[in-house]
Amino acid sequence: MPLFTLLDYSSVLVFGLTGALVASRAQLDIVGFFFFACFTAVGGGTVRDVLLDRNPVFWIEDPSYLALACGAAFLVFFSAHMFESRYKLLLWLDAFALAIAVAAGSGVAQALDQSAPIVLVMGIITGSMGGLLRDVISNEVPLVLKQGELYVTCALAGSAATVAMSYLGFSPSLMALACAVVTFTLRAGSIAMGWRLPIYKSRPPKP
Repeated sequence: MPLFTLLDYSSVLVFGLTGALVASRAQLDIVGFFFFACFTAVGGGTVRDVLLDRNPVFWIEDPSYLALACGAAFLVFFSAHMFESRYKLLLWLDAFALAIAVAAGSGVAQALDQSAPIVLVMGIITGSMGGLLRDVISNEVPLVLKQGELYVTCALAGSAATVAMSYLGFSPSLMALACAVVTFTLRAGSIAMGWRLPIYKSRPPKP
């Protein structure tokens, strides 16, 4: 299986699990689980493919991606009650999915000989868009917008690792690995150890 196809399958699976976990927190029926799992799983990759003019979009070319997302939803529907904290599980699965999806998005753009800024943007979009749609539709504050947390920063750093390693002549598999490791490490540090960037603080206007 080609590297980026494998990454797409992996990100669809893990993002599908996160979408289904959100559906479980909202106490939806099985169709709701399928719905949340599917649009979370393919959202980022769809935007990436549309912007890069990849025709057809990856899950239209191969509908087995949707079947995989539905399988993830089915699994969570019957097992979510076993976890003491579904939100904590959601955070860590989302971090893992983010790392895989950023590697897939930046790698696909790199393979299409896109410029460095486009590689950075495609990594961020592929990693962030599915989770953003999931949280907005479920009426939650999106993880990507949580105050002070590292999220888009992680995607940007991972995509930058792809760009840097491409200039150094590394293979696509090593670029993908480095991207995923950088992205996940930063996101895990933000979740577990509170790593933050300074946030904007407004000041009263001067008289």
